[in-house]
Amino acid sequence: MRRRLLVVGLGLVFVATYAAAQVGSQSGADKRRSGYRDMGEALQKMQDDDTANPGMLFVQLGSQLWAKPAGVANKSCADCHGADAASMKGVATRYPAIPAGSDRPLDLEGRINLCRTQHQSADPLPPENLDLLALAAFVAHQSRGLPIAPPADPRLEAFRQQGEEIYRRRQGQLNLSCAICHDDNAGKKLAGIVIPEAHPTGYPIYRLEWQALGSLKRRLRNCMVGIRAEAWPLDAPEYTALELYLMERAKGLKLETPAVRP
Repeated sequence: MRRRLLVVGLGLVFVATYAAAQVGSQSGADKRRSGYRDMGEALQKMQDDDTANPGMLFVQLGSQLWAKPAGVANKSCADCHGADAASMKGVATRYPAIPAGSDRPLDLEGRINLCRTQHQSADPLPPENLDLLALAAFVAHQSRGLPIAPPADPRLEAFRQQGEEIYRRRQGQLNLSCAICHDDNAGKKLAGIVIPEAHPTGYPIYRLEWQALGSLKRRLRNCMVGIRAEAWPLDAPEYTALELYLMERAKGLKLETPAVRP
C-alpha cells in the first residue's frame, strides 16, 4: 500500500513538474518587450485612455483629412477606400512594403504620399508634416491591437539585410550601434530612462519630450544625433531599410498606435 501511494505521489509530482515546465516554456518563449512595458503606470494609463492620450488628437485630425477631397482630382481617401475601419484594418502591420509597379519599399507615409500623387493629383506632403503624421496615425490606428505582420515578399530581403547591417554598424563619434543599446543594454537606464528594445509598435507616437506626434524617422534621427553621427535626410532610403528590419524583429508584437512615450 505504501509503495502504491509512493508511486502515485511520484507520478503526481512528475505531472505537476512537467505541466509547470510546459507553461514556463510557453510563457517564456517570447521575452520581447514593447516600450510600453518599461513606462511608469501613469504613462501607461495615459496611453490606454483615449480621452487622455494626446496622440488621439492627431488621429481625429487624420479622420477629417481622410474624408476631405484634395488635389486636382478633388478626391478624398474615402472615395477610393471607403470605410476606414474595414479597408485600413491590418494595413499598417504590413508596412514597409513594395507597391505595385515599383521595385523599392515604401513606409506607410510614403504609401500615403503615393496615393496623393497618383490618385488625388496632389503634391506629396513633406516629412514630419502635421497632415502626413495625422493621416499615418489615423490609418495605423485602425490596426491597433493587431500583430505586426511583415509581408513575405522575397524582394524585401535585400532591404531588410541592409537595415540589419545599419542596426549593427558602429557609427558616430561615440562608436555605438543600435544593437549595443537596444540588444546588449536593453532594460538598463540611461539618464534615468529605461533603454527600450526598440520595437516600433506605436508609430507615429506622441513623445512627451517632443510635445508632439513624430514618425519613426524622427526618432531614428534623434538616436543618430545622440551618438554624434551624421543623420541622413528625412527622405533617405536608409530609414525605410532600417524600419523593415525593425518590423521583422518585432513580428508578432501588437501595434499600439498612437503610443505615448517619455
